[in-house]
Amino acid sequence: MKSAVWCQPRALLWATAGVAVLGFLVTLEIAARHYGLPGPITNQVEEVILPPKSGFLLYASMALMMVVLTWRQRFIAAAVAIGIDVVFFLVRWAAGVRITHGHPFGNGALWVILGCAVIAVTRRTGQERVLLLKGVGLGLLLVAGRKAGDIWLLITSRTRPAVFDQYVATADHALGNPSWLAGRIVRASGPIGAHVLDYVYIQLAVAAVVVAAYQLRNVAVERRFPSHHLVRTFLVIGLVGPAIYMVFPVVGPAFAYGTEGGHWAVADLWPDTPPPLTAPHPMPFDVITPRNCMPSLHTAWATAIFVHSRKGPRMLRFAGAFWLIATLGATLGFGYHYGVDLVAGVVFALTIEAALRSLERGWDRSGFQLVAHGATVFAVLLVSYRYLPREMAGHPWVFGPLLLLAMASVVHGYVRTTTWWEARTAPARQPEPEPQPEPV
Repeated sequence: MKSAVWCQPRALLWATAGVAVLGFLVTLEIAARHYGLPGPITNQVEEVILPPKSGFLLYASMALMMVVLTWRQRFIAAAVAIGIDVVFFLVRWAAGVRITHGHPFGNGALWVILGCAVIAVTRRTGQERVLLLKGVGLGLLLVAGRKAGDIWLLITSRTRPAVFDQYVATADHALGNPSWLAGRIVRASGPIGAHVLDYVYIQLAVAAVVVAAYQLRNVAVERRFPSHHLVRTFLVIGLVGPAIYMVFPVVGPAFAYGTEGGHWAVADLWPDTPPPLTAPHPMPFDVITPRNCMPSLHTAWATAIFVHSRKGPRMLRFAGAFWLIATLGATLGFGYHYGVDLVAGVVFALTIEAALRSLERGWDRSGFQLVAHGATVFAVLLVSYRYLPREMAGHPWVFGPLLLLAMASVVHGYVRTTTWWEARTAPARQPEPEPQPEPV
C-alpha cells in the first residue's frame, strides 16, 4: 500500500522535480559525450577522487547543506572535510602529483555531503531523514547547476556557429554604448579595481550561499525549509537562461569587437572606439567561445541576490547592493556584456522570481499579471534587439528612455505586487485591551 505522504501534492511535486532534474542532467551528459567531452554527472563523479575544479563551490555547497545540522554536527562535518582534504593533499604530494587543472581542496566537502546522504538513508527515519536528504540535495544541486551550466555553454558554442553581436551592438547605441565607457573606466582604475571586480564576478555563487545561509538559518531549529528562498531562484535562472542563448547567441563586445575574439572579431574596437552604425547581420564565430550574453545571467543572479538580501540585517543589505553594483560594473567593464543584455537580465530575473513566489503562495490574478507583464517585456526586448536595432540606434533619445522605462515598469510592478502580497499575509495587529476602571 502506498504511503500517505506520497499522496500529498507537495511530495508528488518534489518527486516530479527530482525526476525532471535527473533527466535534464542525463540529457546534458549524452549531449556532452556526443562532442567527446565529459558531462556534468561524469565531472561530479570525478571530483570524488581527482582534484576538483570547483573547490570553493564545493565548500559553499557543504555550508548550504549544513543548515539542516546542529552546531555540534556542523563543527564535526567541517573538521572531517578539512581532515579528508589534508589526507588527499599529503597523498598527492607524496606521489608527486602536480595539480595543473583544479584545486588542491574540495574533495573533503564532497565526501561529507555524500556521507550525510548515506547517514540519512541508513541512520535516520521519518522527518529527520527527509530533512537531511533535502539538505544534501540542496548542496548537490548547487554544484550540479554549475556543471550543467558549463555544458550548456559548450553546446551553445558548438551548435550556434553564427552570433547576433552586430544586432545587439547596434541596439546598444540607444543606451550610449555603456560597455565601451565602463571598459575605459576599469582600465583607468588599474589592477586593484580590476581584481576587485574580477573577484566579485567569479565568486557570485559564494555570495548567493551567504544570503541563502541567512535565509535558512532556522532550518535546524524549525526542522523544515522555508517555502521560498534564494537557491530556488538561483537554480531556475541557471537552468532556463541558457535555453535563451540558443535562440539569441551573442559572445560579447570583448570578443566580437576586441582582441579576445582574434581573427573572428569584426575589428579591434573595444573599448576605445564604439562600433560603427552599419547594417547588422549574423557573423560567424569560433566553436569555443560561449554564446552566453543575452540575457546577462550574472546580472540576473546578482539581481536575485539583491532582492533576497532586502529582508536581512543592514550588513547583508549593504553586501547585496554592493554585489549587484560591482557585478554590473564587471559585466560591462570586462567587455562580457552589452548594456541591453543587462536590461534583459533584470527583467528576466524579476520574472522568474515572480513566478516562483506565485507558485509558492498560490497563483492568483496579481501573480498572473506580474509574470505575464515581465515575460511580455522580455520578449519585446529580444524582438526589438533583433529586428529594430537600426531604428534604436538612429533615435537614441527615444529608444534609450523606452528601454529603461520598460525595465522600470517590471521593477515597479514587482515591488508593488510583492508588497501587497506581504501586507495581506502579515498577521493582523491585535487591539490593545481597554484599561479597566479601578474599584472604588
